[in-house]
Amino acid sequence: MNNSSNEIRQQSKAFFSAFPWKNLLLFSAFLLLAFVFWIMLFFQRENVEGRFIVPLQFVNLAHDEVFNTTPPDFIEVFFRDEGANIFRYTLSRRDTIVIDVANFRERGVTAIQGPELQYLIGRIFPTGHPFMPNPVSISLETSQLENRELAVVFDGEMLTNRANLVVDSVFFTPATIRAYGSEQALENLEVAATEFLVFRNLRASSQFSIRINPVEGVRFIPDEVEIHIPIKEFTERSIEVPITAINVPDNLSVKFFPARVTASFSVTLENYRHVSADDLEIELDYYDFYANEDGRVSLQLTRQSGMITNVRLSPASVEFLFEYLPTH
Repeated sequence: MNNSSNEIRQQSKAFFSAFPWKNLLLFSAFLLLAFVFWIMLFFQRENVEGRFIVPLQFVNLAHDEVFNTTPPDFIEVFFRDEGANIFRYTLSRRDTIVIDVANFRERGVTAIQGPELQYLIGRIFPTGHPFMPNPVSISLETSQLENRELAVVFDGEMLTNRANLVVDSVFFTPATIRAYGSEQALENLEVAATEFLVFRNLRASSQFSIRINPVEGVRFIPDEVEIHIPIKEFTERSIEVPITAINVPDNLSVKFFPARVTASFSVTLENYRHVSADDLEIELDYYDFYANEDGRVSLQLTRQSGMITNVRLSPASVEFLFEYLPTH
């Protein structure tokens, strides 16, 4: 094994010793020199053709207007210039061509073409001679849109990081937005739904920016709102609630066993001290249970405060007994 390794090392050493390194270095230097000469010649050449893609941005378009023809997102620019400038434009970042729709409209321009288009291109490429832009014309003709005010609604899920934290009613700023589109596009649009999002591990009241879910043919203004997510911390509490009956005939009295039951419920920490037995009521109608042969009646709350949720009664049913009252 050692003899084999030594043999390989000796062969490798012999190969690299015999390799014509001088010739390789001379050839590499020749290639580098040729490349430098080519770059110099390229920089000095005139009328070198270049092709560039430039993004377009349309500003100052009224909310209730839409282009009759969907405008392009980019323009393809061909032009001739010195090689050095072509090289510089290739490496540098090109700005966006900003088209002020209101400005062109004031000047009565309904389509950007010819000198107008050349001027916009020239602001991005100040040297050279542009030719053959694609597209050769950009239409600015618009039509009026219908509009409707819509309430913003949340689409998604909100999950807290503990069971005793509960999301209260969310609200948005602004609460309503305006939708612009054709009468047909707006016909069945009742609300402006947000993009579907899942908020996880919410620990406290939070506020986020959230986008409106796009609808084809409709423009929402604004297309982003603030969602406010109130988080309330709940705790458990129990209160004894008396059982009462209504519509009992005058010659009868009814007794329940037990006469009071325990109501367990969830309440926020801020409302914990404000809840009392007066916030809960169990009121049974005589005509709903007097014919029960087993002498038991199921219980349910007839009134509860908005401060409490998830109420459980124990026991869930009680026995009852009628007594005839003495007549006078």
